[in-house]
Amino acid sequence: MPVLVITGTGTEVGKTVATAAVAAAALAAGRSVAVLKAAQTGVRSDEPGDAQEVARLAGDVTAAEVARYPEPLAPGTAARRAGRAPVRPGEVAEAAAKLATEHDLVLVEGAGGLLVRFDEAGGTLADVAALLGAPVLVVASAGLGTLNTTELTARELAARGLEFPGVVIGSWPSDPDLASRCNLADLPEVSGAPLLGALPAGAGALAPAAFRSAAPHWLAPRLEGTWDADAFRLREAP
Repeated sequence: MPVLVITGTGTEVGKTVATAAVAAAALAAGRSVAVLKAAQTGVRSDEPGDAQEVARLAGDVTAAEVARYPEPLAPGTAARRAGRAPVRPGEVAEAAAKLATEHDLVLVEGAGGLLVRFDEAGGTLADVAALLGAPVLVVASAGLGTLNTTELTARELAARGLEFPGVVIGSWPSDPDLASRCNLADLPEVSGAPLLGALPAGAGALAPAAFRSAAPHWLAPRLEGTWDADAFRLREAP
């Protein structure tokens, strides 16, 4: 897959750290990687954004953004309030396609969830994936409430005819509660797609060298890792 779009089921689910893990695993497998942030919000012009955080954790990746807005809002709202032009799905797709000519893998990270609006016309990350014909990896939370948001995201991907390779749990707690442990079986059922990884809580706070060494162990073989969903489920099951 030369381009992989990465979305979350909402904000603060571990999407950027999961993107970094996918990048690190691909680099370890000998692939050249670029990460493209479709719309960075809530960051000043002199601060590192999510793409730069992926590069810090994962290593030698090309980090790029299409647009940046200072307020921590949905991209369309942030653009309007800043008096700046919004980012359009076609611009994101064009930037990703260009990076794909120069890299083995391009990771396109969205902002928030799949249907967060980029512009006044209602353009979203789902439109970017459709323009690129790219699969969409979904990063979900572990605990209570994740089944609803994950199933809604999966249904939207199916309705649009977009490829959905699977779900990665963005932050697996060190002491998971009953809901989290049950969700290991329920997430594949409600989404219709396999679990492709689980990142331990606090992974983003690891030193970069430790993060890069561990990342392949958090991801399934489809994402260049060694993580075994069945073994993980058996170990953590209630």
